[in-house]
Amino acid sequence: MSGIETARLRTALAAALLLTLCQNTAQADVVPATTATQPKPAAPDTAPAWRRLNTEAFPRKQDDIYFADRSTGWYGNGKGLVYRTRDGGETWTKQWEQPGTFVRALGFVDADVGILGNIGPDSFPGATDALPLYRTTDGGASWKPVERIDGPAPVGICAIDVLHSEYINAGVLDRRTTLRAGGRVGGPAFLATSRDLGRTWTSVDMSAHTAMILDVKFVNEQVGFIAGASHSDVAESHARILKTRDGGRSWHAVYESRRPYEITWKMSFPSERVGYVTVQNYDPDTAVVQRYVAKTVDGGETWSELPLVADHKVREFGIGFVDERHGWVGATPNGFETRDGGQTWTPGRFGATSNKFRIVRDAKGTSVFAIGPEVYKLDLPAAAR
Repeated sequence: MSGIETARLRTALAAALLLTLCQNTAQADVVPATTATQPKPAAPDTAPAWRRLNTEAFPRKQDDIYFADRSTGWYGNGKGLVYRTRDGGETWTKQWEQPGTFVRALGFVDADVGILGNIGPDSFPGATDALPLYRTTDGGASWKPVERIDGPAPVGICAIDVLHSEYINAGVLDRRTTLRAGGRVGGPAFLATSRDLGRTWTSVDMSAHTAMILDVKFVNEQVGFIAGASHSDVAESHARILKTRDGGRSWHAVYESRRPYEITWKMSFPSERVGYVTVQNYDPDTAVVQRYVAKTVDGGETWSELPLVADHKVREFGIGFVDERHGWVGATPNGFETRDGGQTWTPGRFGATSNKFRIVRDAKGTSVFAIGPEVYKLDLPAAAR
């Protein structure tokens, strides 16, 4: 094969991989869980069980779910649909429908004020809306485009982070909220910040640090993380994690995988010291089978790779930990659970392709929600928090 033919083949492969990256979550069907290629199931116990909630049928993965409190929550999907519950997920009502908008991320300040992130055009079939952010002040009954974004506007959003923090205001203990929105899968990478409950935003180009932003998480006002990727060409990309110690004014890489065809996906920090990130692998070589989760135990300064499963068919998505040891990874064909901080994993029982886990706590206990093509809920007693 000539050099020109080799170059053409490589270009075609890269283009196909990027299309797969952008479409894999939109086109992933529910696949029945199997145990043939998974770790052996855990022994039966009397632990609380996941249960599937009564949501409207959807053939593909849905991307985000958010709860303002134990009763009030929302989820959205790629058809531009937003649903609301007032009873902790037992029943849902369609609130909003806007074809062409791909609801990729949701974040709520309280039961009234919320932000919706749209993936943007040229990402998924049918995604034509070029407005990256919407805002509601009536609990999701109506959504209006965010009109003011200073700096380069994001092309699309993949993650929204809501940080509530306390501070001293004229001698009085007060509370403030910082919102951040980042994206997107396949690039380009922008991070937008709002400190006035989403009315106005300031956006910065993050391409000098990462080619994509897949998730954003701040553990306090100064320390935050971005789940990213080293290259917009998936064949050249390594999974990358960025950290800031100064509230987002500067960023530096704290983790990068050694393998090509990899990006990060979602993050979970059960404490400021311990955090987990899913690592997606798109290598077409079927001999590449090992899948990993990245973990930190020192506040994100260093990261180690934990083996998840040796199976080429597995692709990781969401991740959520209720404490430093007990957590879940959403994946296709099925997810995983750990009770020892990621040292061992067993098959999960919360459906396939779960993209986001949300953990809601109050005096009565803890509820964990997992969203994929369906929505699952796990209720844990107060002592399990």
